[in-house]
Amino acid sequence: MGDEQQAPGPRVRVRGRERKNPTPKAGRNLPAATAVGLAMLFAVLGGLLFLPLAFVLIVTAFAVFGVWEVFRALEASGTRLPIIPAMTGTVAMPLAAYFGGPESLLFALLLSSVAVLLWRSLEGAAGSARSIFAGVFTMAWVPFLISFAVLPLHASGGVTPIGPWPGGVVPIGAWQIGTLLLLVVSNDTFGYLVGASLGKHPMAPKISPKKSWEGFGGSIAGAVLVGILASVYVLGEPWWFGAALAVGMVAAATAGDLAESMVKRELGIKDMSSILPGHGGVMDRLDSIVFASPVAFMIFSAGAAG
Repeated sequence: MGDEQQAPGPRVRVRGRERKNPTPKAGRNLPAATAVGLAMLFAVLGGLLFLPLAFVLIVTAFAVFGVWEVFRALEASGTRLPIIPAMTGTVAMPLAAYFGGPESLLFALLLSSVAVLLWRSLEGAAGSARSIFAGVFTMAWVPFLISFAVLPLHASGGVTPIGPWPGGVVPIGAWQIGTLLLLVVSNDTFGYLVGASLGKHPMAPKISPKKSWEGFGGSIAGAVLVGILASVYVLGEPWWFGAALAVGMVAAATAGDLAESMVKRELGIKDMSSILPGHGGVMDRLDSIVFASPVAFMIFSAGAAG
């Protein structure tokens, strides 16, 4: 992802002269990728700061597309997960996290897993174990983990709003989620910039050959800088909290990126889909966030308890 090191793009001949291929050395159409990225960012931040339920519905939509991509990838490899109960659970989990908190989220995962088990059991025994495992794994990987990005919005002891924030006051939970997203973007951006220019030592050559230790170092340095600024000026926390949060986010985001790369390598695919121009599939964008969200939630919870 962000810290990939690529060779310069090939040259193409146009009307007797050479020019560089419009696809840059990162292997992506950067103008399209930038436009799509900004559109998603504005939609997410707009909902987060002004209409929280819209943010939850956007997260739910991302989770639905992510599960659909995993479903199609598994189906192509011969494993068919029970899509109807899996999708029902995918829709339910972010909403359960928003309106009910952690307990409701866990209950939604448990109920969805039981539904997958019962649904698949009614279809016969052939391949059922593999199908059930795939369904539960997919729900735990995508909608359950990404729902942790919704949990800070749950109003403990109060009423979770359906409309705009009461009184127009954005709660600290929304700023925490904004900081999480900012650090994930910083991880990708600084990792890409450093890895593309200086990356020479592969981090996990058998899983993601283009991910380098230099890029990982760039991710940490850039995210720590951003984390300190966000901690002091946005969250009202000491600088060291932002540094610790940034390191946790980079570690979790990198683990998420490598985990998705491992799944794709096992399935023999490059991207989960091509639904997002310049980005690949939805899961190619969510891979870092799904791992970073629960880590951020635990760090913020520990900070509040301390």
